[in-house]
Amino acid sequence: MNLFGLLGFPLGHSFSKTYFTEKFKAEKINAEFRNFELEDISRMFRIIEETPDLKGFAITIPYKEKIIPFLDNISDEARAIGAVNSVKVEHTPAGFSLTGHNTDMAGFRDSLLHFIPHVPERAFILGTGGAAKAVKYALTSLGVAVTSVSRTPTGIEIGYPEIIRQLDKTPLIVNTTPLGTWPHVENCPPIPYEHLTPNHYLFDLVYNPAVTTFMQKGIQQGAKVHNGLEMLHLQAEYSWKIWNS
Repeated sequence: MNLFGLLGFPLGHSFSKTYFTEKFKAEKINAEFRNFELEDISRMFRIIEETPDLKGFAITIPYKEKIIPFLDNISDEARAIGAVNSVKVEHTPAGFSLTGHNTDMAGFRDSLLHFIPHVPERAFILGTGGAAKAVKYALTSLGVAVTSVSRTPTGIEIGYPEIIRQLDKTPLIVNTTPLGTWPHVENCPPIPYEHLTPNHYLFDLVYNPAVTTFMQKGIQQGAKVHNGLEMLHLQAEYSWKIWNS
C-alpha cells in the first residue's frame, strides 16, 4: 500500500489527512495518509528510511522554508518562490531522493480567479512566511502590484499602521498568517477594518473556522470574503499529480 503524509508542527489545525482519506475511499485508491508531527525537521530522514512505502508528503508550518536545505532537488518554481509545500519521495537501491515543489502558488492562483472575476491592480499580503511567498509569486505573475505587511517590517515591507495610507487604492487583502485559526478563533490581523468598503476583497488562507474573525469584520463593512479551503483542495490535487508522476 502506498503511503502519503503531512509533515509539520503542530498539526491539530490540518484537514489534509481527512481530505486525502476521503479521496482514497471515494476513488477506491489503495493508499494511506498519515500525519507526521515533528518538532525537529531533521527527524524526517528517519521516518523516510523506516517507511519505504512513503511516496510523497505535504509540508506545512513551520517547515516550508526550513526543509529546502534537506532536499536533493527542487523545482524551478519552488526555488523562485523560496518555499516548498510538497515533496516527492523516490526510493532507489542506493537510498531515497527528495524533490521539493510548490503547489500553494497554483492552488491560490486558481482559487483567487474563482473568487475575483477581474484581478485588481494592487494587493496587500499580510505575513511574510512560506505561504506569503507563494501568494506573492502568484499575484505578481498575474500582474498585481504587491505590498507585503509585517509586524516587524524590513525595508521591503510595511508595518500594519501604514496600511491605512494605501487602503483606498488596494482592494485585495490576503491574510497568509495563522491568526484566527482554531482554537484561537478570536484573533485577527490588526488592519483598519472600519475603513474597509464593499470594494474590498479579503482572502484568508485560514480555513478552520470557515468564517474567521478577519472575514467577519470584512463582511460587517460590506467587503467580499473567501477562505482557504478551496485553495487547500486545489493545492492537494496538484500535489497528488506530482506524487504520482
